[in-house]
Amino acid sequence: MSNTKIKIQLESEIGELEGVIIHTPGNEVENMTPENAERALYSDILNLSVALEEYKQLSGVLEKVTNVFQVRDLLTDIFENYDVKNVLIDRITKSCRAKDIKNILMEHNSDELSKLLIEGIPMQKNSLSNYLDKNYFELEPLHNFFFTRDASSAVNDSVLINRMASSVRNRESVIMESIFEYHPSFITQTINPENSRTFEESITMEGGDILVARKDILLIGTGIRTSSQGIDYIARKIESREQVRHIIVQELPYTPESFIHLDMVFTLLDNDKCMVYEPLIMKINRFLTLHLIVQNGKIVSIEEVANIPAVLNDLGMPVKPVLCGGNSKKNQEREQWHSGANFFAFSPGKLIGYERNNYTIEALNKEGFSVLKAKDVISGKENIKDHKKLVVTIHGSELARGGGGARCMTMPVRRKKL
Repeated sequence: MSNTKIKIQLESEIGELEGVIIHTPGNEVENMTPENAERALYSDILNLSVALEEYKQLSGVLEKVTNVFQVRDLLTDIFENYDVKNVLIDRITKSCRAKDIKNILMEHNSDELSKLLIEGIPMQKNSLSNYLDKNYFELEPLHNFFFTRDASSAVNDSVLINRMASSVRNRESVIMESIFEYHPSFITQTINPENSRTFEESITMEGGDILVARKDILLIGTGIRTSSQGIDYIARKIESREQVRHIIVQELPYTPESFIHLDMVFTLLDNDKCMVYEPLIMKINRFLTLHLIVQNGKIVSIEEVANIPAVLNDLGMPVKPVLCGGNSKKNQEREQWHSGANFFAFSPGKLIGYERNNYTIEALNKEGFSVLKAKDVISGKENIKDHKKLVVTIHGSELARGGGGARCMTMPVRRKKL
């Protein structure tokens, strides 16, 4: 069990990273077929061996710059406590309507159990009903868990436990809540809408839609994954602790799937720069950008604004847009599709993103960002301290087909204050 103690603190998207949670994809990715891919929220099935090699570049760079926690290790740690193990398995088997396997799960040691809860439990074909059942699994694999961004979100000194839009991802939120509540490495409090007296089924929110621009500013996307009711809940719960005064809401298209979250069209890069998908963020269109002012847990005003950078400028946080895909509409569409706007900052002006998005990387380079290959950073050939601004590029031919980029695959728990 790790002796590193992390007090949750996240007041920006770009402060120097001091701790991050990731999940290296495993057999849960291969436990997918063309038949169940759509239900698993994929448009295609991934080649695990290729995806793993690409993922090692992301994890390798992160390990060079910060404390890295793996979900499976954290889960294994908390299962060493029998009472926690009993409570968590009870919650999971009830929520998955698989109560009859609780005793079987309790018999496994901590490491085996964490593996099963992520990779899935095959259905025993020991009855006619099971034999005829079209499902392969008694407990479905968590195909999406390597996108650790979505199930929980650190906001200031608390962690939102997100109620995700699809029930196939519910277990991810249960696991992350248990980690933050029971693992000794983290000092925080969790905020879960399902524990609220005012809970509504319509409340959904996911971490890809939630960006902490500044201690008093949240950017939140609303679309197929995060509902307006989810944003109302966040406004009530976070602001009640006098930590958020402004929420900038960006409406998102429900289709195509590449617009699934706000961070697929907008991410913060540096103190004065952001990455945008220009047609949605900067051009006049039917999708609203709204500025909410929140006081004492209540929304006191809602105003339509031109775009996110404009309202950030009005709030004393000017940012210059860098265009995903450069200036060509065709290139913008192609590169946004493969997470071209989805960058993860591990320090102000120091980023990780997919190298496949050539025109986006070129646009960053023109803005003074050095372009380094992940393999050179990992090997020590390149030292990130030698560059004031940089983008570390990782291979993304297979990972990008999963529908997310570097920000999607990282859940930061602590950043230095700017």
